[in-house]
Amino acid sequence: MKFLRNTWYVAAISTEVDPAALFHRKILDTSVLIYRKADGTPVAMHDRCPHRFAPLHLGTRVGDEVACVYHGLRFDCAGQCTLNPHGGGATPANARVRTFPLLERYGFIWIWMGDAPADPARLPDFGPLDEGHPNAYGATYMHLKSNYELIIDNVMDLSHIDYVHGEIITTRGQLSPLTPKLTETASTVTSRSEWTQQPALMIFAPFLPDPKASARHFFEITWTAPANIQLSVGAVQDDRRTLDLDNTTGQYDLHTCTPETLDTTHYFFATRRNHLVEDAEYNLAKIKAMHVAFETEDGPVIEAVHAEMGTDDFFGLHPVLICNDTGPVKVRRMLRRMVDAEQQQAAATPAVGGRRQYAVAAPTTEQA
Repeated sequence: MKFLRNTWYVAAISTEVDPAALFHRKILDTSVLIYRKADGTPVAMHDRCPHRFAPLHLGTRVGDEVACVYHGLRFDCAGQCTLNPHGGGATPANARVRTFPLLERYGFIWIWMGDAPADPARLPDFGPLDEGHPNAYGATYMHLKSNYELIIDNVMDLSHIDYVHGEIITTRGQLSPLTPKLTETASTVTSRSEWTQQPALMIFAPFLPDPKASARHFFEITWTAPANIQLSVGAVQDDRRTLDLDNTTGQYDLHTCTPETLDTTHYFFATRRNHLVEDAEYNLAKIKAMHVAFETEDGPVIEAVHAEMGTDDFFGLHPVLICNDTGPVKVRRMLRRMVDAEQQQAAATPAVGGRRQYAVAAPTTEQA
């Protein structure tokens, strides 16, 4: 078991799953079908018919149920076979499809892939993404041919900005010399940097009082398990103001990764800015620019690193570590401890029918 499983991963951007289609995506080496019931509630199940293993997304919707394309067996939202059109119509007791709990928050559909009871309280609070004018929010998706931890490394350590990216987010060489200030809790790692540059980051300069003048900046980057990185960044030209999103021109971003396999990753990005908030065209241009930057700048480097490593054992390659690696290394080690603890718990928990039988928590209204 290479992944943390009893946790929430993003399965899709909410808008990717429309009211009628059968959406599918591989998550943690498992094919998953996602669709919406008539009332709009999303449901997820293993994208595999238990009869001859045909992908269920190739089938058809019948109300809130799904009919397999191969032999017409029909399954409800709980994964139970409700129709066998063959012979006398009897349905075998094991004609069931595994289902997965979902939560829909912050513009994403989140999925719980583990055997332990899904806990909505385990989803971090990214509430600022929901606050403000709808035209100030945007989200996008990219597929990368790399291990997901390499993407976490990339966002936790932004000292690569002046080397990988272009003029739009250059720090004029001011970020690299800094050693980020790190803080930890039992389940988070936060990295913070503050600096001054002239002119300001070009994503903010046009919205400051003097676009050509010097400005103070900050990055605050917080990792939460399994692969969520919340990044706040802002700039201000008033020395009396605090460096936070309430007092700067800035944006609140969420970078989150969902492993498809050990070698491929679903990468999701969401952002909300506090300036020019009603401009829909600017919003589309901003998301497009971010998408292009990652696909043409970060992405190729990360994929090349993954291909050159030839393994997901980062520390086994004995990397040279420098001051800016402290944050990513702390995240890697904390995540590994979480995975090891989950494995130990799974080893001590009896399995029935191939699944671990954890104690069942009291149901909540938010669980699927």
